[in-house]
Amino acid sequence: MDKRKHRNYLESQLLFSCNSCHCHLLDQTSIISRNFQGRNGPAYLVNHVTNITLGTKEERMLLTGIHTVADIVCAQCQVKLGWKYLRALEEPQKYKEGKYIVEKSKVSKDFTSWDQFIIY
Repeated sequence: MDKRKHRNYLESQLLFSCNSCHCHLLDQTSIISRNFQGRNGPAYLVNHVTNITLGTKEERMLLTGIHTVADIVCAQCQVKLGWKYLRALEEPQKYKEGKYIVEKSKVSKDFTSWDQFIIY
């Protein structure tokens, strides 16, 4: 693998990469919830994403109310992956602050070990 392709490489048995350029983005241990909604369908709520660029902050009306967010894009290929919650106006939504939404359709699972596969 070409070490110059990504700024940060993740050392994990299961990680998620950009569907477009295969740049490492997140480790499965960063996933808080698999039951969120992005702009284009199902999404993950995650603690940490690497190899991204943060867009301009804006107020956005989401399913759970108004939030201050910034889009996140892959640092390698510039594909929009989701957004980062910067601020939640409503108290019950404050737990999202500093966390990310990553659209499931924009990432793929990468197994770094063949031990993950069971063939019957």
